[in-house]
Amino acid sequence: MTEEESNNVALLEKGYAFWHQSKADCEGVSCWMDLLSEDVQWRSLAAGAAGVEFTLACRSKDEVQRYFQDLGKDWEMVSYNVHEFIAQGDRVVMLGSCEWKHRSTGKIMKSPKADVHRLRDGKVVDFMEFYDTAAALEAAG
Repeated sequence: MTEEESNNVALLEKGYAFWHQSKADCEGVSCWMDLLSEDVQWRSLAAGAAGVEFTLACRSKDEVQRYFQDLGKDWEMVSYNVHEFIAQGDRVVMLGSCEWKHRSTGKIMKSPKADVHRLRDGKVVDFMEFYDTAAALEAAG
């Protein structure tokens, strides 16, 4: 692994560890916001579908802040586990799993999770998350 790849993985390891530990509270969100470039592109597999509107694509740090605020309104983190990181060049993939409880329905969504990051100068400039969208939509009711 190159030095750049090692540095990128180390940054994301810290971010994910804090995210899991904080259960997605304000401090956890703050940690992620510190890792993002101002012009970050942030995308989600659900792409703003009905019931998970917070997943609409973001094109700035301010829009990602909205993503996290809306996520927290509707969902409560049960668990978020990282299984491994794969790095090549400026890209890092996180493979893991997560569980979220929908605040209105009380239903729990469990899913494998894959996040693809591209970093530049120690900041995330591109993010795409993959998860079981059918489970999320089912839990959202």
